[in-house]
Amino acid sequence: MRMLYVEDNRINALLFEEIVQLRSDIELRVAEDGREALGIATVWPPDVLVLDAHLPDANGFDLLATLRSLPGLGDVPAFMCSADSQPADLQRADRAGFSGYWPKPIAVAGVLADLDALSDRPRV
Repeated sequence: MRMLYVEDNRINALLFEEIVQLRSDIELRVAEDGREALGIATVWPPDVLVLDAHLPDANGFDLLATLRSLPGLGDVPAFMCSADSQPADLQRADRAGFSGYWPKPIAVAGVLADLDALSDRPRV
């Protein structure tokens, strides 16, 4: 499973990389901003998107819309990963088309459960 994680905080990215290493079936790429994410996704289409809400050049909501406009990414599962975790934030992410929301600090068990569910879903 190819996963693109867009996170401008290097410590958060390193922690997430540690979580993903618990799964042998995930190939992770990390981008620090929206521009880098678009560059990666264009040449290496991910199976899963994980986006921070606040990036230096974009917000996660707008970035999701832009990424979803790329060929093959229209229905790729996407997760918001943010410290903004009020009910309104979760509702906004749901309305924007995110499959789930991983509040920071990240709950490892929740992330792994969501990834297990994705691994079980049929590929198109």
